[in-house]
Amino acid sequence: MNNSTPKIRYWSYLEEYAAHRDDYLRAVDAVFSSGRLILGQQVASFEEHFAAYCGVPSAVGVNSCTDALFLALKALDIGPGDEVVTVANTAVPTVAAIRATGATPVFVDVEADTFLMDVVQLDGVLSRRTRCILPVHLFGQMVDMQPLLEFATRYGLSVVEDCAQACGATYNGCRAGSLGDAGAFSFYPTKVLGTFGDGGAVTTSRPDIARRLKRLRMYGMESAYYAEEEGYNSRLDEVQAALLNLKLPGLDASIALRRRIADIYNDGLTGIDGLALPVVRAGRSHQQYLYTIRTERRDELMNFMAVQGIETKVNYPDPIHLMRAYHFMGYVPGTLPVTERLAETILSLPMYPELPLDQAAEVVSAVRRFSLQ
Repeated sequence: MNNSTPKIRYWSYLEEYAAHRDDYLRAVDAVFSSGRLILGQQVASFEEHFAAYCGVPSAVGVNSCTDALFLALKALDIGPGDEVVTVANTAVPTVAAIRATGATPVFVDVEADTFLMDVVQLDGVLSRRTRCILPVHLFGQMVDMQPLLEFATRYGLSVVEDCAQACGATYNGCRAGSLGDAGAFSFYPTKVLGTFGDGGAVTTSRPDIARRLKRLRMYGMESAYYAEEEGYNSRLDEVQAALLNLKLPGLDASIALRRRIADIYNDGLTGIDGLALPVVRAGRSHQQYLYTIRTERRDELMNFMAVQGIETKVNYPDPIHLMRAYHFMGYVPGTLPVTERLAETILSLPMYPELPLDQAAEVVSAVRRFSLQ
């Protein structure tokens, strides 16, 4: 592989920063000059406007999506002895958050074309210890939530949506994070709504959950120096909130730019033998956090693209159920055949709003050249 700096990056924030540098620096200076650095007006304002964007009454800012998942589960009293159903083709934090509560993750396989939780398989893993379903809205598209919610209601289960990669996506007109008991979001720099460091939030339509989340993120306190319960330190930073307040009004326009790039890929790559493009289900909007293709020649294509100076990524090359850290759970190769097969065949192409359209066209051209070999 070519290890030099790629001419077409998989992701970059530098173009965005250059375009909005003065605004970002003014926002940071305003926080530093305000006299309030922790849980001030910037966090409160972002929580209000982000909740409205997601279509829920409440959003609670925390320091990462990992904490958002963890605190959402804690607010629902998920803990030791409980099982949380999720998927293994996700980032490690999804499972790490479940484990941090003391609960046990239980995996179901995914759909081969959407990479999303195969809701039909929920029946097969239900046990008397099952307390929660944690669907992962992967790569920018939401899981099939209607049957999932019906299943959860039938068996009295909680639902926490992992929305780290799906901020702004919709399912039958409802935004990610508005359908479950809670939704967990990431504002990590690469995300569709990303800041310049770590950040996260939990959305909810339940006042009891919102109140408890605010308590849990601040040592279990509702007033200074007095803990109502054991809590944690997980607060969205005022500086990051100020930057998010600047970026939130432009989120839909940013998603539109991503979709324009996805259209270039769709138009240029359709019909290539042996190449499967992303599938968007009816009734859902995909906000194109990632543009992920499938091919049996994945590693060859990835190497070819690197030689052309085009950076690509595999999300994710190792399913969590087969990682060394989680061997104690007893999963073996072949347990989740679709998940394991996807790990060998998926490849994500460059995708970010400021990606020049001529570079997107060059990506298409390179993939087509490879297909002729």
